[in-house]
Amino acid sequence: MRTKLGVLLAGLGLVCLAAPAVAHHGFETEYDAKKKVSLTGVVTLVEWKNPHMRVYIDVMDASGKVTNWNLELTSPNTVRRQGWGTNDLKPGEKVNFEGFAGKVVETRASLLSISKVGDGRPLFVQGGPEATSNPK
Repeated sequence: MRTKLGVLLAGLGLVCLAAPAVAHHGFETEYDAKKKVSLTGVVTLVEWKNPHMRVYIDVMDASGKVTNWNLELTSPNTVRRQGWGTNDLKPGEKVNFEGFAGKVVETRASLLSISKVGDGRPLFVQGGPEATSNPK
């Protein structure tokens, strides 16, 4: 009986330790490296939340239809280390962005870079198959 209990507790312990490693997703799970997008739009929301920061942008197509894009960045801490502060991008600002569209939801993207229209200087450079870790 004690042996069975010991084996059960050991197995349960291994499952609990492995769960956090399985929980985090990779790029290929959600995004398609063949669906690179480069668009211009207006920022509607910037979320400085863990585990991934998000920026939401309204993009208008040629027919006038507006679509809200959900852009995933890395952690807020990593974004801050790149030099981007909480006041550098605000709702209402017009931006250019590049990213990789989602596999299922195409208006969800892994953000590669984002810059304010007229400025051209990237505020942020994200991971992905082609990205560098340091902005210019």
